[in-house]
Amino acid sequence: MSVRRFALALAAPVCAFTFSIGVSSLVLMAFGTNPIDAWSEMLSYGTRLETFVETGNRATPLYLAGIAVAIGFRMNLFNIGVEGQYVLAALLAASAGAAVDLPPVLHVALIIAVAMTVGSAFAGVAGYLKVSRGVHEVISTIMLNAVALAAVGFLLRNWLLDESDTTLNMMTPEIPASGQFPHLNSLVETFTREITRGRELWGFLLVAVFVGVLFHVFLNRTRVGFDLRATGLNPFAAEASGADPSTNIVRAMLLSGAVAGLIGLPEVLGDAHKYDLGFARGLGFTGIAVALVGRNHPGGIAIAALLFGWLDSSAPILDVVGDAPREIVSILQGVVVLSAVVAYEVVNRIRRVSEARDAAVAVRLPLETSTGNTA
Repeated sequence: MSVRRFALALAAPVCAFTFSIGVSSLVLMAFGTNPIDAWSEMLSYGTRLETFVETGNRATPLYLAGIAVAIGFRMNLFNIGVEGQYVLAALLAASAGAAVDLPPVLHVALIIAVAMTVGSAFAGVAGYLKVSRGVHEVISTIMLNAVALAAVGFLLRNWLLDESDTTLNMMTPEIPASGQFPHLNSLVETFTREITRGRELWGFLLVAVFVGVLFHVFLNRTRVGFDLRATGLNPFAAEASGADPSTNIVRAMLLSGAVAGLIGLPEVLGDAHKYDLGFARGLGFTGIAVALVGRNHPGGIAIAALLFGWLDSSAPILDVVGDAPREIVSILQGVVVLSAVVAYEVVNRIRRVSEARDAAVAVRLPLETSTGNTA
């Protein structure tokens, strides 16, 4: 990669983040807060080991959500239904895990398989509606989100509720120890120090890393992945080369839903060991922002997920010290997404102009040489 191409690739995220900091600082000053003090408090609190652990825990489901959305984006599909897919998958996976007692590896594998199957099947409905009835996936997945959330409430209240619970908090039975994912504290403490405040780094982080690597290999090293990318870029050209656009649409939705089914498992397997009313919501929608900022690349999505996770983990200190409301982080995240989209588009236009200029120069030189030789 040339220096110019590297500079252009780096310019977009740097400009986007710098612009976001600037806008957020103006908002802080408008509310009478010194932005330097606020950012200093966040930076000081955010560089503690316990905050890094919390960042990893928050980034893990966001990364999976970003990958799930990116699979659809690479096929030119907008899977807004990730939210409903992961919530329904988490409920049924937690219930299945609580209903059986298997050896540890098999128990965890069963829970993961159930979650991926539920998420994939639910997303596949949108894919089928698109290829068979022409229903746009944005419309169908929005509607399916409502169906999924309503189904979660019905199933939890009538079929999957833990009858032995006396706290009046609607929840599924707890998953046995054999179905719980081990944490990574001992591994981290080998290289750092003891993690305090009861923080545990979820072991599902390793699964998320594996999913990211698999996503990259699948898209760039397999024929099926090439067909998906080609269909997303130009379905007519892809069909002429032998790819079936309808098959690839359904396939992409199934794969996106399968990854979406994993989003809730870090909490189910590593922390709560059940599904209850306090289960994390909104991760599917945040995953859209993570995928956009990360440009649908597993490496970029990882950076975006860590950034969003770090901001969420560092925000509570603003309420404690009283420098600023923690909602400033939501403003910062929103501005990051908006400015990243704009910055990437500007950089792409600059790159296209530069490539067109280079192509014109490359064509002009042989012509001038040929004209000179003829003369």
